[in-house]
Amino acid sequence: MNEAITADEQFSMNILAHKFDALSLLRFASPTIFMMVFVGLYTLIDTIFVSRFINTNALSSINIVCPVINVITGLGAMVAAGSSAIIAKKMGEGDERGARESLTFIVLFVIIIGLILTTIGVIFIKPIIYGLGGSKLLFPYCYDYLVVLLLFVPANLSQIIFQTLFVTAGKPRLGFWLILVAGIANTALDYVFIVDWQMGITGAALSDGIGYCISTITGLLFFLHNKEVLYFCKPKFDLKLLIESCSNGSSEMVGQLSTAVTTFFFNALMMNLLGEEGVAGITIIIYSQFLLSTFYIGFSMGVAPIISYNFGSKSHTQLKRIFRICISLISFTSVLIFVLSIIGAPFIVNFFTPKGTFVYRIAKEGFLIFSFSFLFCGYNIFTSALFTALSNGKISALVSFLRTFGFVTISLLVLPRVLQVTGIWLAIPLAELLTLVLSIYFIYRYRTQYYYI
Repeated sequence: MNEAITADEQFSMNILAHKFDALSLLRFASPTIFMMVFVGLYTLIDTIFVSRFINTNALSSINIVCPVINVITGLGAMVAAGSSAIIAKKMGEGDERGARESLTFIVLFVIIIGLILTTIGVIFIKPIIYGLGGSKLLFPYCYDYLVVLLLFVPANLSQIIFQTLFVTAGKPRLGFWLILVAGIANTALDYVFIVDWQMGITGAALSDGIGYCISTITGLLFFLHNKEVLYFCKPKFDLKLLIESCSNGSSEMVGQLSTAVTTFFFNALMMNLLGEEGVAGITIIIYSQFLLSTFYIGFSMGVAPIISYNFGSKSHTQLKRIFRICISLISFTSVLIFVLSIIGAPFIVNFFTPKGTFVYRIAKEGFLIFSFSFLFCGYNIFTSALFTALSNGKISALVSFLRTFGFVTISLLVLPRVLQVTGIWLAIPLAELLTLVLSIYFIYRYRTQYYYI
């Protein structure tokens, strides 16, 4: 029986069975943490270029059309997560031909869907922008940015699919290095297009699109020339595959749709209370929040396999030890990030806009309130990942849904009516606090079922 286990599988199992302490656990999760922090960093740099070298109205326009990008990303993530599980299952069953046919069909499907979405988006771009809350002042920026990104929808969807399928094909490092290369290229092209060539917000969108193409072209070449199990072949239409893929990955779409809707609410409320400058202020906060929360996301993703392994192997003592270490690390990091965000708020905001401007004052004041969310969000992100690792998708999805949509929406509907702009800034911290209460309840309730306490 042991002879059937490959050296790589034995190595992986030995790592997951390791008696982790805080340092070794961080070391194990560090590649995922680094990848997420890097993604957050170059996303932030992208918006800084727009704000600093164009203007804050251009920055506002990015957030206005952001829900369109969320929907596209959600569609890609949904199909990628769902189809990769099916393809991997077929590989495990020895159905290599079926896995290759599914791979080819899914890639062809997302390219066709991307072309359809590009066509629809370009035709209806004006009502889309105004429907998302774009003003006459912001419309030219929204149009110039969105019309370019719409042209790259097939590449955007494809690169999301390929990032997941690289892992399925046993090449996770390829995906990591492509993210690194695409991020560096995106930043460099931002400078060339926006600063040197003075292309404005069109240059920002173009650099994003070229970044998508790097992963897409590499993916196409890899699966065309790969000589192992997964590679392109003659596709076979499979409606069942599409339905199962969308069903399996539906939580990915729900998460992105939640972000799209709440972003729309934030923009609409800010536009009503403070105009375009208010939208610029909330944009600075949202993108900064993503960067500062990437540690929690990367860490939770990184330790999930260890939690799954120890639960599956019934190593309850080790599982309890891992859980305690995770909570301790998140507690320490939460206080650290909160303090850094309070102290660093003026400096972070100043990266986007000069001191003394109305946008600077809006964002700085908002940051000081918004920072309290960092005391709570790490626990919620970890709780969602914990229950995913324990194969309890319902609890994981509920925690994720409430912190990104449910409690946020309720807060935005109630607080601004009483507290005006302050109510908008309080929405996320309150949502995270309410979710934390629920997270503690679920952790306590399921303690005897999963043995992590």
